[in-house]
Amino acid sequence: MGAGREQAAADGRREEKEQFATGAMLVDSRLLFGCTKSCFSELLLSCTPQHKPPLVVHDLFEDIKDGVKLLALLEVLSGQKLPCEQGRQFKRIHWVSNVGTALKFLESRRVMHLCICPGFRVKGVMKRSESHGNLIEELTSNLPATQSLSSSTSSVDSKASAEMTSPPMKRKVITKYQGSAKRTLLRWVQHTATKRMAIEVKDFGPSWRNGAAFHSIIYTIRPDLVDMERVRRRTNKENLEEAFSLAERELGIPRLLDPEDVDVEKPDEKSIMTYVAQFLKHYPDPRNSETDGQMDEREDRKMLRELKTWLDHLERDVLRAQGAECSLAEKYQAFKGFRVQYEMKKKQMEPLLQPVQRDGKLSTEQTLVKQACERVSTRLLDWHVHLDKSLPGVLGVIGAWLHRAEMALCEEIAVQQAHEETANTVHRKLEQHKEVLKTLEGHKPAFQQIHKDRSVNGVPVSGEQLQDMAERFNYIGTSFHAHLIKMEFWEIKYRLMAFLILAESKLKSWIIKYGRRESVELLLQNYISFIEGHKFFEQYETTFQTLKQAADTYIKSDSSADERDGVNKFLSDAMAQWKNLSVEVRSVRSMLEEVISNWEKYSSTVASLQAWLEDAEKMLNQPELAKREFFRNLPHWIQQHMAMNDAGNFLIETCDETVSRDLKQQLLLLNGRWRELFVKVKHYARADEVDKMRKDYQDGISSLKSFVDAANEKMNAPLQVSFLNDIKQKIPAMEALYKMATRNAQLLTKDTPQEEVTEMLGTMATIKEQLSKIRERCLPLLRECQSLLPLLEEIEKQITHFYQSLERGCGITSSRDPESPADFKQKCQ
Repeated sequence: MGAGREQAAADGRREEKEQFATGAMLVDSRLLFGCTKSCFSELLLSCTPQHKPPLVVHDLFEDIKDGVKLLALLEVLSGQKLPCEQGRQFKRIHWVSNVGTALKFLESRRVMHLCICPGFRVKGVMKRSESHGNLIEELTSNLPATQSLSSSTSSVDSKASAEMTSPPMKRKVITKYQGSAKRTLLRWVQHTATKRMAIEVKDFGPSWRNGAAFHSIIYTIRPDLVDMERVRRRTNKENLEEAFSLAERELGIPRLLDPEDVDVEKPDEKSIMTYVAQFLKHYPDPRNSETDGQMDEREDRKMLRELKTWLDHLERDVLRAQGAECSLAEKYQAFKGFRVQYEMKKKQMEPLLQPVQRDGKLSTEQTLVKQACERVSTRLLDWHVHLDKSLPGVLGVIGAWLHRAEMALCEEIAVQQAHEETANTVHRKLEQHKEVLKTLEGHKPAFQQIHKDRSVNGVPVSGEQLQDMAERFNYIGTSFHAHLIKMEFWEIKYRLMAFLILAESKLKSWIIKYGRRESVELLLQNYISFIEGHKFFEQYETTFQTLKQAADTYIKSDSSADERDGVNKFLSDAMAQWKNLSVEVRSVRSMLEEVISNWEKYSSTVASLQAWLEDAEKMLNQPELAKREFFRNLPHWIQQHMAMNDAGNFLIETCDETVSRDLKQQLLLLNGRWRELFVKVKHYARADEVDKMRKDYQDGISSLKSFVDAANEKMNAPLQVSFLNDIKQKIPAMEALYKMATRNAQLLTKDTPQEEVTEMLGTMATIKEQLSKIRERCLPLLRECQSLLPLLEEIEKQITHFYQSLERGCGITSSRDPESPADFKQKCQ
């Protein structure tokens, strides 16, 4: 009785340990998909405390877009130094280069294998909800704490590979902890911690707000760390702060949360689940001792040895029964008995054959049992094939065909590293399986007749064996059409994946650090040849439409809900991937053309500038007039110098290290010569402008002097009033002309000898004084003249009247006709 109780207790402990291990795996593979950005940012920071400067993440999707922080994180996690593109002219091509470096490093470590080009991650094309979860999984699955538990994949490529191969065996433990990740984690918390502390936890939201649930988990692991009475008296914020600090300091649990994240009306469930999952990973069953684990291990080894013995006995019995002298019907009965025994035992063996080591390898005992299982399975299959082939006449041929058809249905297609090879393999198998299906129609009438007669040419056939063959025949008939539809879908699917991989590899060969102009021109020719020669975009459209039709047919056939979801997910991912990949491919041409254009600009400006610098350096020893004439076009060479530096800097940022180093050296030498020359001749840059200002100044002075001289001459001699009016009207214009000449003189002072400047200023002062005197003399004279005008008008009027009277008098005195006194008096009047 005591031994029985001990055995029952050991079974309970092993079952409980399996429950928690299963729960940890469920939580780890499904929970780290939706926590808040701040929670994930803290998770990143908790992994990189030694990085200097610290990796501060404000916006998860923006901050890792350029690849700098992503590479820094990988350096901390791996301890290796990775190349990183940075600089003043940090463009999109450098982002792509950084993200590509990160992806290659991760692939080299077998962390992930994403069928996504770097440009997509640069542009943030993945849905945020998916990219967040996938990034959490990818980054956390390789940390020491989670490496053995994480098993998710996220890319189209990895999903396809998993679909074509058998999934890894998982230990099937029928326990009360099975179910969704959320329910599994909640039951783990309730079982291990909260119920013992009389704390009710119903969810991953408000139940955690006061901090008591966190403390109960810590208490279960380390009772010496927590005083539950004090926990009940403290505020929510105090409890949460204390729990997070204790877990980080004493238990090594990264601090992913702050009190402000939890002490709210509706805390984020997934963030709390992500944090609590850390306890499950590190302490799946804190109450189990090392001794219990050792006992379970010894017990498992014992059971495996017993299974090995049983399988060896079964194999010997099968061999003995095969060689026994008895009828075909009796042998078939014996075969069915052995197969039933093996299938029943196989279900019991599956949990024990789950890998228990960290590296995923089987123990020695597990390996021996697995090998024994494979031998027995092979023996039974060979016996079954022999029994069917031994049937009389055409029924034996049908029996052999049945096995070929069954093998075709269950045959696994090995996924090759190159998707095109996988597609070709599927195509060959598809053609073979179509031939098998054609044979079905030929065997069908004969088998129906045999099944009806229960004999072949009068030879009786075991009814049980015949009935089993009929069931197998019907299964093949109903399943093979769906199988062929699935194979057709797989072929086109892998064709499309091969196409996307090819496009991505081409894109990587185009978005690189470029070389000399000739190599970039070759790249552009290669791009045009590939895109236009292969009708790249048309080819994708044709392949994708064919895939959609095959997918619709596959979904409408007898496919499960999971398969339908998987097909729809693949189509959706492929469409999203192509949408962004096509944008990247289309943008390559403009990028290559821009690089070639800058090479042309750089080469032409360097050649012309070098020739001009040689002539300019010789001209420094020539007379001033010759230098002024030579450097008159200096502004043009300033523009050429700027164009050379712009093109050179662009090429330095986009070309490989060797070319960039040569360009930097060439620019350094040319810019040094330019600086030395420019300091000496920069004043000639304004030669044309100075000449124009000097001409304008001289013209203005000439006009002013002419006006002053004319005004002074007229005002010093008898003058007309109309001239004074003319002077009055010209004075404002002359003053404006004086201001313009003054401004030109001031601008010329920078480029004119001091003696000439002094002379100009003296001239301007003299003209200003003369203008003032003219204004002072002109206006009083004009007023005086205007006051005399009425008198002059009156005098002119009297003079006019006098001459008129004189003319009349002369007319009277000169008349020859005698007149009377009265007539004479009248004329005089």
